Amino acid sequence: MAKNQYSAKDIQVLEGLEPVRKRPGMYIGSTDMRGFHELLREIVDNSVDEALAGRATDVWVTIHDDQTATVRDNGAGIPVDMHKLGISALEVTMTKLHAGGKFSQSAYKFSGGLHGVGASVVNALSNFCRVVVKRDGKYYYQTYKQGTPTSKLKDDGEKYLDQWFGEQTAKAIRQQASGTITTFTVDTSIFKDCRFDDQRIVNLLRDRAYLIAGLKLHFEDQRSDWQMHFYFEGGIRSLVKQLTRNKKPITNVIFMDKQTDFAEVEIALRYSDTYSENIKSFVNSINTVDGGTHVTGFRIALNKVINDYARKIQALKDNQPNFTADDIKEGLTAVIYVKMPSDNLQFESQTKTKLNNSEIQGLTQTATREGLEEYFEEHPKEARAIIAKIMLAQKARLAARAAKEAVIRKGALEGGTLPGKLADCQEKDPAKSELFIVEGDSAGGSAKQGRDRKFQAILPLRGKLLNTERAHLDKIIKFAELKDLLIALGTGVGETFNINNLRYHRIIIMTDADVDGEHIATLLLTFFFRHTPQIIEHGYLYLAIPPLYKVTVGKNSFYCYSEEERDALIKQYPNQKVSIQRYKGLGEMNPNQLWETTMNPENRIMKQITIEDASKADEVFSMLMGSEVPPRKRFIQTHAQQAELDI
Repeated sequence: MAKNQYSAKDIQVLEGLEPVRKRPGMYIGSTDMRGFHELLREIVDNSVDEALAGRATDVWVTIHDDQTATVRDNGAGIPVDMHKLGISALEVTMTKLHAGGKFSQSAYKFSGGLHGVGASVVNALSNFCRVVVKRDGKYYYQTYKQGTPTSKLKDDGEKYLDQWFGEQTAKAIRQQASGTITTFTVDTSIFKDCRFDDQRIVNLLRDRAYLIAGLKLHFEDQRSDWQMHFYFEGGIRSLVKQLTRNKKPITNVIFMDKQTDFAEVEIALRYSDTYSENIKSFVNSINTVDGGTHVTGFRIALNKVINDYARKIQALKDNQPNFTADDIKEGLTAVIYVKMPSDNLQFESQTKTKLNNSEIQGLTQTATREGLEEYFEEHPKEARAIIAKIMLAQKARLAARAAKEAVIRKGALEGGTLPGKLADCQEKDPAKSELFIVEGDSAGGSAKQGRDRKFQAILPLRGKLLNTERAHLDKIIKFAELKDLLIALGTGVGETFNINNLRYHRIIIMTDADVDGEHIATLLLTFFFRHTPQIIEHGYLYLAIPPLYKVTVGKNSFYCYSEEERDALIKQYPNQKVSIQRYKGLGEMNPNQLWETTMNPENRIMKQITIEDASKADEVFSMLMGSEVPPRKRFIQTHAQQAELDI
């Protein structure tokens, strides 16, 4: 048989949960920190679904000292009676893909589950998993390893509660009428160097608490003896208030809802005097980060209602074009929350980041249109404030277009002449090309001499950058340093941005290790986050980490990237003369040193910039870089004692 042919013996059939262990990314998206926390989210959402079904009031999440996680609820408890497969319903739920109560509308009208794979996937990717179910006064339990049962289902768990959970928690469990407790330890052979992150967990639980008014969520990290509790009665209205707390609002929170036989939708929105948009969307307990039909319906209706109202009050004349979607979304914060039967949910993938149900578009469109039209009629002052805000955005967009066209006519910005100070690379393949954004002419000179000109380009920036958190696009395009950066990137900006035109797939911010350098890096990060976020989302943006110290021992020199590394090195040479040079600026290094420590792919240390939580990032940038002083002052006062001075 030819070498490149295959037969029936080459066809593999993966049984049970083998597919999950073979291809975990297909079920949880990735095996990095995001996928690692996806396991916790799956179990948390199972408990939250009990609350959605009206059977639970509390969910407890605990991270133990050994990185084991426990999720407990006071819901009905997973059924433990015998299934037609000849094993308990609990074992079916924990060991079989596409099995669970989420298919049955009688069990769960609304839930985040769709394919019935959540708990079983977590089980498959855990080195240890134990589920305790309290039902009918008994404590049933079963243990598993990598998806396979390591014990039979037993009903004598009551005598082990103190041993498993501690005396205090065991006492609380005994007071519950029913519930489910899942404890698992993630398989570290699949998730390497991953640890539970408090902030990710807090964001997860806070979002769920906002969605389900009256649900109490409790978080305890035993590693640091730290607790947080969440309870909101205002639902998504409270969430919108939270998202805009560091911004200057120009309207109150506008709320609208609608119910049909097949779904329910709630929408809350608010405009503030910022330039960015922040939309969060949910289906049952799932954060649909990539949007979907519910977001599309909302946008269509929002655009129509606002343009119709603007013409009604003569803010837009007959000869003027409509406001664009970009005009209308400026300063908008909105939350769209859909609840619908789990057996009818259609997501784009198992990770449930985008809703595909076509009927939901019409529902959110109708809810938004009816709700906004009624609100505008009853609150004309706020309606006019929104229109005035959008008119300013339109004016700035048109000014930006004029400025950009003027630049293009001069042969730059889109496919024309590259800026003269850019030392471009020879490589034309973006996937192999790097752009170093360097602070100042001195460091720029060293970087240009030290680089590998085949694939590394250098763009030096002079002086302080514009704070783009407080600037419209027209000012950004006119600002020389940012205009040169946009030309070098090649993507365009605003409505003409195209990620496919990016000229470099590694864009590296390389600034001095001092206050000024950190300030410039922060201003650049603000620019990328606000105006070219796709560059971050695609994983193309990095921070270079130059060494802080050069330690010379005799004739040998070493580079250290932290005080701890420096001190550990010095201890290795107790009886020798040691000299230490602290690098304050990149310009203090000669080209060879800069290449070896910071630019050589074989030696350098870089941090990739990612957006784990867009809403949290939006909140931080608004607080630290925005025009409102009180939130920034509170943040500085709160965290001042955590800051470290480097003198």
